[in-house]
Parts: sequence; structure tokens; C-alpha cells
Amino acid sequence: MDFLECVKSAGVVGAGGAGFPTHVKLNAKAEYFIVNAAECEPLIETDKYLCRTFPDRIVQAVSATAAQVGASRAVIAIKAEYEAEIAALKEAVRAQGADVTFCEMPAFYPAGDEQVMVQLVTGRSIPERGLPLNVGAVVDNVGTMLNVADALEGKPVTDKFLSVTGAVTKPVVLRVPLGTNVRECIAAADLAVGGDYAVLVGGPMMGRVLTDPKAIDGNVVTKTTGNLAILPMDHYLVTRAVLSIENMKHQARSACVQCRMCTDMCPRHLIGHEVTPHQVMRNVWREENLPDEEYVRCFGSALNCCDCGLCEMFSCPMGLSPRRINGWFKQRFREKGLNKERNMEPLAQRFLDLRRVPTSRLYARLGLGGWHGVHVREPHRSLAPQCVYVPFRQHIGKPAAPIVHVGDRVERGALVAAAQEGVSANVHTGLAGLVQSIDENGALIAAS
Repeated sequence: MDFLECVKSAGVVGAGGAGFPTHVKLNAKAEYFIVNAAECEPLIETDKYLCRTFPDRIVQAVSATAAQVGASRAVIAIKAEYEAEIAALKEAVRAQGADVTFCEMPAFYPAGDEQVMVQLVTGRSIPERGLPLNVGAVVDNVGTMLNVADALEGKPVTDKFLSVTGAVTKPVVLRVPLGTNVRECIAAADLAVGGDYAVLVGGPMMGRVLTDPKAIDGNVVTKTTGNLAILPMDHYLVTRAVLSIENMKHQARSACVQCRMCTDMCPRHLIGHEVTPHQVMRNVWREENLPDEEYVRCFGSALNCCDCGLCEMFSCPMGLSPRRINGWFKQRFREKGLNKERNMEPLAQRFLDLRRVPTSRLYARLGLGGWHGVHVREPHRSLAPQCVYVPFRQHIGKPAAPIVHVGDRVERGALVAAAQEGVSANVHTGLAGLVQSIDENGALIAAS
């Protein structure tokens, strides 16, 4: 099989974001191939661990992928402070004689946002609501590269590396079969909090906060799960997460002081996009009675929001939630069938370097200072659960279509659901056993 067929067959998707099927993304030609090794959010340890542990395989995949997209420049973008990771990757580049360079980035948030990263590496701003390909770049995550390396050897995506951090005595990196219940992952770490706790799936800025024990029990590891952070129930991030959108809109109407900090520090605003959350907040009170033209003028910039959360978690002195309100307006635009014209040639602000938020300050602002600088030091641990629930949708696009039946015996690495036409991805099992049940969302497999 050729490169794309290998990647498609293995079910590789973007490991660090929304899970875009990699065989679709890499069916393109670009000047730059950029590897995102920035580990953008606080508390996440997975990508750093992969860079230290599997540098040779990552560099092999970078070279092969750059050749696939015809890139004249292959760049690993990584924070300069990750000295051990950079050293490991550079040694792999030297040993392989690979034509791979490095962009050693400042430690700011959101360094891992692909549009911010592309602007930093290339000097080009991606059009509003556009793709890196619009400016001659393709971006993929470190974890994706590791899966590509496996795919080129005929190995499907069956497992996921993830870190367990936060209120634990020692953060740990686990390797678990897809579909493993998050409770089993949490049990593998030594909790430093008693009683009930919340689980942050992902990072503190963009991740999902689970507070309901039933919701935690029903959550499983997918191809895009990168981190589980344990938080006390009274933590600031937890209390914010449970606020309703109506509560947030009420706060916006009554407490926004129009300081513009949410806009002036917005990463997308800094690379030249029209993102003006202060204007959105200013007009929330009258959104119900506006004609369409005025509605687009007042709230259209919400469509360019990347949901990084910097506006609500760091910038706003009143503790308001411009990001959540922007998200609500995105939904309203879809319901109304409205859109806003895009700026196809944005220009970055001259002062963007001065308004980047250091990750260390973000830790302090989020109440995570006690965990800042606490890193995974030990080798990863592999878990062998007794059963897994393998979702058919672990990616953007159409869910995979099941090809197994109740009672079937499957081996580790077996295809359990096949990609559909268009944007979709194969799904394999990392657990050998019997298919116990199948529903519209996934298959339950028990070890035997």
C-alpha cells in the first residue's frame, strides 16, 4: 500500500485536537509541514513524554509525511524550554540525516493553536475560518506522527498514550487500549484528593469538566484523549464549568466594563482576524430584537473565535465568559442560517509579541500553581482492562460503520468499524475478546 492507504487503513486521526482523519488531511501539497510539539495547555504531559521516549520514530514519520505532501520545509515547532525533548529530537534528526528544522517557541498560551503556530513559523496569517493549507502549510501533532510511523509498518491505531495529572501524588503517562473507561485510568494514579472529585478531560483551557459521577463512569478513552486532570470539586475551574449560559449572559449584560482586554489579548485578533468579544458582550442585552444585518455586525466576529478560553480564563478582570458566549452565538448563527464575510488576507498586529500570555502566569491565574513544574519522570505504564467500549466516532466526520456482530471473537488490532465514504476513519480494537454488545455509538468488547 502507498502512504495514504497505509494511514487510512490504520485509522490514524489527529491525536491532539478534534480528530480530523489524517489520510484526508495529507492528501494535499504544501510548502511547509509543521509538527505541533508545543503541548499547548497547562498540566498536559503526553506530547513531551512522546518526544523524549520515541524521538526516532517521530522523526522518521516527519520525514515520510513531509515527502508525502511535497514540503520543502519540515519544521518541528516546540517550546524552547523543553530542553530534554529538543535534545532527543535533534539527536534523532542528526542520526537519520533528516532534513528537519526546529522552531523553538516562547512558552506562551496558546502556542499550540495551529493558526498561531503557522503565523509564528511562516510569518503568514491564515484567512479567517481558513486552514493552514490556505497559506501553504500542513500541521500535525506529535502523537499523530507516532501513529503514522506505526501505520507505515502495518500497525493500526489500537492504543492511546495519555497523562493523568492534577490532584495526584505523582503524574503518570499511561498506554491504554481505545475504549478504556477513564475510571480505570484514574485508578492507576495515586489521588491526592479524598471524596468526590471532578475530571478534566483535556487541558484546563479547552477541556471538558466532568462533575457527575455517572458522566465520569460513562466516559472512555478515544483517539483524541490526551490528558485526564483530577481536580477538587471546589476548584475554580470546576465552579466556572457548572455555570449555565443564561447565567453567563446575565453577567455579561450587568458586569462587562468594556475594558477591551478580551479583544486586545485574543490570539486570533493578534494574527489579524476580526475577533471582538468586547463588542459581543456589549450587545448581548439586545440580541433578541436585531435585524439580520445588525445581528451580523454586532455578533459576527464570534464566528472567528477559536475557543482557546484566554479571554475568560485570563484576560477578563470581571471573571466573565466571552468564550462561552461566543460559542452560543456560533450556534445561533447556524440556527438563523447567517454568516459573515471572511477576511482572506489578515495581517498580524505589530505588537503581538508583547501581548502573549506566559504559561507560568496562566498557571497562577488558574489556581494551578501547586502543580506547575511537576512533570512525568517515570516510564509509561500499560493497562490491560477486562472490557472496553469502542466508540465508532472518534474523529470528525461520519462515524465508522460496524463490521462485527455480537458474539464475534476479535483479536487485538482487528477492524471493528470501517470508514465510510468522505471524511471518516477506521476503528480497531486494542483488546482481544468477545463482542458483548453493539449499539449505534460503539461496541462493548470483553476480554476472554
